[in-house]
Amino acid sequence: MKNNYYKNNMFFRILIVFSIVIVSIIYTGIKIDENIMDVFSNKKELPIYSVETEEKKIAISFDAAWGDNYTREILDILDKYNIKSSFFLVGFWIDKYPEHVKEIHRRGHDVGNHSTNHPYMTKLSEEEMIKELNITGNKIKELTKEKPILFRPPFGDYNDKLISVCRDNGYYVIQWDVDSLDWKEMGVQPVVDRVVRNVKNGSIVLFHNNAKFVLEYLPIIIERLQKEGYEILPISRLIYKDNFYMDNTGRQIPKN
Repeated sequence: MKNNYYKNNMFFRILIVFSIVIVSIIYTGIKIDENIMDVFSNKKELPIYSVETEEKKIAISFDAAWGDNYTREILDILDKYNIKSSFFLVGFWIDKYPEHVKEIHRRGHDVGNHSTNHPYMTKLSEEEMIKELNITGNKIKELTKEKPILFRPPFGDYNDKLISVCRDNGYYVIQWDVDSLDWKEMGVQPVVDRVVRNVKNGSIVLFHNNAKFVLEYLPIIIERLQKEGYEILPISRLIYKDNFYMDNTGRQIPKN
């Protein structure tokens, strides 16, 4: 009996101390790690990884940060198959290749924001995040006359603060559910197999504009997906702009 009393007493003491710590944090404004807060709130902001749809619709996308060896050829391939895609551009890439930014837009593809300096966004303050968004957003608008609405975080690195900042600045944060891993330069067939085997209705596929084998694997993948009945759309036409919620995998679900 005495042992149980001490155990119970100790448990309540720990509980009281824990409660005092949490209350103190709330009232004193001490900053704690967002991941810890997620445990208590059971709510985490998520970017869009894919879209719930009964239709065979998917999107393919290209990140452009370093190099521009294949961009025009990629655009020609997309034209050949009558496909519109999404390109996420880094600020310093835009500075080097402004004419290609205009060409991407002229041919009807999404021009998305991929930051200004390609940093880990979660390591930045809110002010720095906004600066990364605005500098590149303004560059894109100056060249295309349209403000971008899509943002892809470098390295896929995000947290609740970034999602909130992007939303407040008019951006949908976009990830992917099918990673081609084309940057690993494993050859053509591994990329083809990885993409074709993993796509499903509402998928978003990640490619890179300067991947070594992109001009070889891209036509093969497009032909295979079209043969399977998939319609390939730009991300801006695949995602829901409103009246949706996110499940725990980052899949966008329409409320109706």
